[in-house]
Amino acid sequence: MVAGANLCLQCKGGKALCGHSRCPLLSKIEFIPKVLDQMNKTEFFGPSTSVFVGHYGYPQVNIGPIGALGFADKIDQPESLFGMDYNSIIEIRSMALRSKTKQHVNSKSRFVQENQLLAMATNLPDVEMNFRKKPVYKFSFSDVTQPMGPSAELDKMKLIDNVKIPNAVDRIVNDELKSVDQCYALYRVGTDIHKIMTIFSSGALGLDKNKKLVPTKWSITAFDDLVTKKLLEDIRTSFEIKEIQTFESEYLGNHFVILMIPGKWEFENFEAWSPGSTWALDAKETCLVEEYEPFEGRTTYAQGQSGGYYASRFSIVEYLHNVKRQARVVAFREISEKYVVPLGVWLVRSAVKHAFNSPPTKFNSLNEALNFVSSKLKLPIHNYLKDSKILRQTRLLDFNTLV
Repeated sequence: MVAGANLCLQCKGGKALCGHSRCPLLSKIEFIPKVLDQMNKTEFFGPSTSVFVGHYGYPQVNIGPIGALGFADKIDQPESLFGMDYNSIIEIRSMALRSKTKQHVNSKSRFVQENQLLAMATNLPDVEMNFRKKPVYKFSFSDVTQPMGPSAELDKMKLIDNVKIPNAVDRIVNDELKSVDQCYALYRVGTDIHKIMTIFSSGALGLDKNKKLVPTKWSITAFDDLVTKKLLEDIRTSFEIKEIQTFESEYLGNHFVILMIPGKWEFENFEAWSPGSTWALDAKETCLVEEYEPFEGRTTYAQGQSGGYYASRFSIVEYLHNVKRQARVVAFREISEKYVVPLGVWLVRSAVKHAFNSPPTKFNSLNEALNFVSSKLKLPIHNYLKDSKILRQTRLLDFNTLV
């Protein structure tokens, strides 16, 4: 396999050098005719699966329902996409029609209220939308949100079906609580986390005087952070794990190894971007980014990794909360040339969660564990050790015998 930043240039979509059976970059071109066949008019009638709020122009932002041109049961269920190949994901997300119109984030208009109902709906209510012009197919990728299909400027929208909202969701949303408490309450009653992110984004949460639209991109990371902090309140008083453990997962060129060491809660997250991978196309060597938080938690945003840090931490903390334990955690994420287009942080959250579906590998010593981790990683373990805050705290002499 050819590696490096010129992988796509050498392949040109025909040699499968990245390991994918079909070129992910060409997939969207393949699906354009299927989408355009349905988008040759200035109106839409069909199911709405979600609501999207943009961030450009804040505090004047674009908001509107996402209409399903197909795959209505999968478009806004990112966890259901886990395990699919690039082409299947791109095909499904190509069918997500994003409508948009400008609203101030503090708006309490009827349009905003109807979007809040759509955000909370457990059914897929039909909507009727009229556009100012025919939708434009401009398939977009993001490091935080899922890929998007065509988009159109919304002129009018009408809710056709009754919206079904679970009693628990309706009760929590209408409680006079802060958004962080409502997010956590929704999570604790088993509401789908992507649904909570959408409700949060729609401006339905928070004290009445503080309610406002939250760009989808921001609401995803905010949810991961807010709920993680609530779970950590319990974890910090839990018993420590008794043995050193590792967990592992791999998906679409993203390889995760999670190392857990007995001790009070600490978290360190590594991302190693190979030349030719997303965001490292022109790199000459692997780009390593480290983020860390102590027992007390972070006081600054994880700028180096952004949403990926919070998504990884969420799944790890959720696992520790479920087993009622705390630990010192070092997470390794290596991104290869196979990850050629970004799919959003749902991939990180789902892949890390998937790692905990299998029993851990256990070790009697840190040296033994690090030798095992070293055998699983492409980048030499010493590259991580020299930057690690958690591993440098421990017995440095143990590292001298690492292979």
